[in-house]
Amino acid sequence: MLFETRTSPHVHLGNSVALVMRRVLYALAPGLLVLIVVFGPGVLVQLALAAATALACETLMLLLRRRPLAPFLGDASALVTAALLAVALPPLGPWWLIVLGTAFAIVIAKHLYGGLGYNPFNPAMIGYVVLLISFPLEMSTWAAPRGVGGHVAGFGEALALIFGGHGDHVLLDAVSSATPLDTLRTQLGLGQTVAAVRAGSPVFGWIGGSGWEWANLAFLGGGLWMCQRRVAAWQIPAGMLGALALISTVFWIAEPARFAPPWFHVMSGAAVFGAFFIATDPVSASTTPRGRLIYGAGIGLLTWLIRSLGGFPDGVAFAVLLMNLAAPTIDQYTLPRAFGAGRA
Repeated sequence: MLFETRTSPHVHLGNSVALVMRRVLYALAPGLLVLIVVFGPGVLVQLALAAATALACETLMLLLRRRPLAPFLGDASALVTAALLAVALPPLGPWWLIVLGTAFAIVIAKHLYGGLGYNPFNPAMIGYVVLLISFPLEMSTWAAPRGVGGHVAGFGEALALIFGGHGDHVLLDAVSSATPLDTLRTQLGLGQTVAAVRAGSPVFGWIGGSGWEWANLAFLGGGLWMCQRRVAAWQIPAGMLGALALISTVFWIAEPARFAPPWFHVMSGAAVFGAFFIATDPVSASTTPRGRLIYGAGIGLLTWLIRSLGGFPDGVAFAVLLMNLAAPTIDQYTLPRAFGAGRA
């Protein structure tokens, strides 16, 4: 008599890659809605372009690798990469920017390493960094948030700028502005104090960047829900945001004219979004309980260093990729000890 033998796990909680990825998309939804309200429908156009490109590239690579289409397209991992990249890129960037970045993320950063589960780096952040280094001008042209000078580009204006290029400089100047972190870095370089910069520009809100605060609160809510559903490990965002707040507090107390307060660092840029949706990537992040705290803290420290002392206004993407390199070593030295190990 033949008995069917299956590999472990023999009992599981019913989780699957598709379920986890769908929950990530659900958690992203509130933040995406706020971004659309604050920055205009260009966010929705970029999301559609990224999703279409991701699915097309995923299909092409699966065919080239002779893998079945249905299970891999149905797991929604390509859509998660597309959504993460769409959030990180300027809402009014030219169409080829999001297409190129998404294609690079799927083809090079994901499938060239063997597909989902084998990528040592977060694919979306690889795509983002490649674009930032290659096209710094296009990556720094952000839409002005609602209520900060000019007006928010409507659907027609967004389409004209995204697909017509940035030739209409009059329209672009009317609907775009520098980000809060970029404004702060530039003005501090000109000898201004933090208080003077924040008081003299409408891009700063009551805690962080105007408009960005609400988006970060929405991402915070979605991220906490993911932690509650155990889609994301709570230690990573706790370590990252805790370390970012701690080091920024120390330097703010020591020299408040030069360094921004901790609440500004946490509620500006991609700190909250990165802590819950980027750093927690289960493939490229640390996997041990203590290792996750160390991994997250490393991202927080590097983010502050890049923002405050480096040449880039945000730094979350670079910090995540650098800690992706360190994740295997962190896991190696934080493995839980077996019961009774080391005893005489």
